[in-house]
Amino acid sequence: MYSAPQKTHENTMIILAIESSCDDTSVCILRPPAKAGDFPQIVALNGLNQDLVLAKWGGVIPEIAARNHLAKLAPLLEQCLQESQLSVKQVDQIAVTTHPGLLGPLLTGLNAAKALALLFERPINPVNHLYAHLEAVHLTENVAYPYLGLLASGGHCLYMLVTSSRDFKILGRTVDDAAGEAFDKGGKLLGLGYPAGAKIDQLAKQGKPTIKFPIGLKDSGDAMLSFSGVKTALRLYLEQHGLPAGEALANLCCSYQEAITDALVLKLKKALQPYPKLPIVVGGGVASNSNLRQKVANFGRAYDHPTYFVAPRYCTDNSAMIANYAYRTPENAVAYPACLALEAAGRFIPKGVGPENNAPTSQANQPNQPNQANHHGK
Repeated sequence: MYSAPQKTHENTMIILAIESSCDDTSVCILRPPAKAGDFPQIVALNGLNQDLVLAKWGGVIPEIAARNHLAKLAPLLEQCLQESQLSVKQVDQIAVTTHPGLLGPLLTGLNAAKALALLFERPINPVNHLYAHLEAVHLTENVAYPYLGLLASGGHCLYMLVTSSRDFKILGRTVDDAAGEAFDKGGKLLGLGYPAGAKIDQLAKQGKPTIKFPIGLKDSGDAMLSFSGVKTALRLYLEQHGLPAGEALANLCCSYQEAITDALVLKLKKALQPYPKLPIVVGGGVASNSNLRQKVANFGRAYDHPTYFVAPRYCTDNSAMIANYAYRTPENAVAYPACLALEAAGRFIPKGVGPENNAPTSQANQPNQPNQANHHGK
């Protein structure tokens, strides 16, 4: 294993990070805090999304996304190096998302990281981008461990007990669609295009929750979520009443959003029952939703849970959170040349995992670390 500098304010390690797990391509250069108590320094951060390209398909096409990542990574890297006035030779460690995500896009980013590692003989820090989503709170907030993390994004929805930067225990998750997926698929039914989360949020501000949509697994007594039912309920409503416009569309968006955010807060309460006054951290793309932020903040105040939100600019997939997580877990870095054997993985949670059979999940036991005894070069 790579022997990295310890996480102190004297640490001068420069990290170059790549994120390509879905449709956002992002490159970042990070320096550790200038002094104790400061936040990590984002020296350069550049990214491009594929919303316009993928809008015609109504969602992400992995092969198209991977090809676009390939075209964007080199220009973004060059731009970051120019802005930071650094060269790759001055980079101490390369961080890259290796799991979970879409396999083609993940491999594009990982292979770019391996190419840099090969050329400059640098270690690679393989990052679980779900953990990075929650730990991105440390880019702007001082949050102590342990905390209860609510991760809500387009592909994942999880409640996790986080006791350190390496130790995450899953307390609940969705059994089908994620919250962001429910927003996007609902938006497609409503004719709002892709992605639809922000559009539904804006329209909902102009409406009222006049329609009662169901909350999946409402009475399950645990922190498990389901969003397939509310999506089906919206489709059936539209089949019966047709596509509304104006105030009626705003009311429908408001009602649909209420069902999704109510479910997230209801199950947050379930996840927190054994942990009074535990801090709450909310991250992921859906953490930008204004209705969710208001409800979680109100809940936190009412029940004495200090509440923190990942800054909106770090909520969607981005390389700053990848660099930050690598900075917080230098022990995960794999030395050159063993890092050239790292692999990507589409998922890291087995299907069917629930609170009754859930075990702590730590970065150390993820499938991305090569067996050091078996990989001495390539």
